[in-house]
Amino acid sequence: MKAGSRLERVLLEGRFAITAEINPPDGADPETVYQRALPLATVVDGINATDASSANVHMSSLGVCAVLARAGYEPVLQISCRDRNRIAVQGDLLGAAALGIRNVLLLTGDGVQAGDQPQTKPVFDLDSVSALRTARVLRDKGQFLSGRKLDCPPRLFLGAAANPFAPPLEHRVQHLAKKVEAGADFIQTQYCFDVPRMREFMKRVCDAGLDRQVHILVGVGPLRSVKIAEWMRQNVPGVVIPDEVIARLKGVASDKQRLEGKQLCIDIVREVREIPGVHGIHIMAYRQEEQVQDIVEESGLLPRGAAGK
Repeated sequence: MKAGSRLERVLLEGRFAITAEINPPDGADPETVYQRALPLATVVDGINATDASSANVHMSSLGVCAVLARAGYEPVLQISCRDRNRIAVQGDLLGAAALGIRNVLLLTGDGVQAGDQPQTKPVFDLDSVSALRTARVLRDKGQFLSGRKLDCPPRLFLGAAANPFAPPLEHRVQHLAKKVEAGADFIQTQYCFDVPRMREFMKRVCDAGLDRQVHILVGVGPLRSVKIAEWMRQNVPGVVIPDEVIARLKGVASDKQRLEGKQLCIDIVREVREIPGVHGIHIMAYRQEEQVQDIVEESGLLPRGAAGK
């Protein structure tokens, strides 16, 4: 194993992996992190701490992951290239490994114009592909990008994001292949609300043999209301929500839409777990961490079996 993390072990053993995100707090109290992680403790193999998603400031991903690791959880660090040059990226990777953080998701990052401080100066010295290559050089070659040798290489399980739904669709598999070549060990996808398109994407992935080179976790999540669903598809980059999903939520009373959104997520999980090449799911339940256990249990994922079963 490259890192020895629980997430890596689950995937290498062929079990269906489950990861989930927590919403980082707008403050410095670690107790908030513990409370948000608690509902996930018994049902996931890794907890992602987002890194200023949508370019809005929260507690840093490294800080959240350090708190999680200290409490015995399995954290997944996110590093956005938007905010760091290559010096900072390499330093954060070493610091994460020293703190016992073994899983890292490397992202290009949302543009600063998407956040509440658009006057911020972006960095983008690296993008997600070059950041993956950087992490692999540290881990596998035991050296910095400058060529200087490391005293102790970091043990890291490297991840990247993929969006099977963003046009041009024919380029999505090519872009995934670049991340695999750069060093990605696992992939977490954007929200899946369009299962037929996910099936098409995964068929192309399998035809290219990429499913044997990288572990793919499909992003899913519950929608709290039709209003939020409509806002997401208009304002969140890369999120595609088909009209039939909107219609399904509109078809129930407003006070029942949260329950229907959870059921929709469960239905999607049941479908995507049967798609060849899918190795797990990544649950993004924004400010709904308490729903994750229900989603896992009601999707029939317990007790855990092999991927696709």
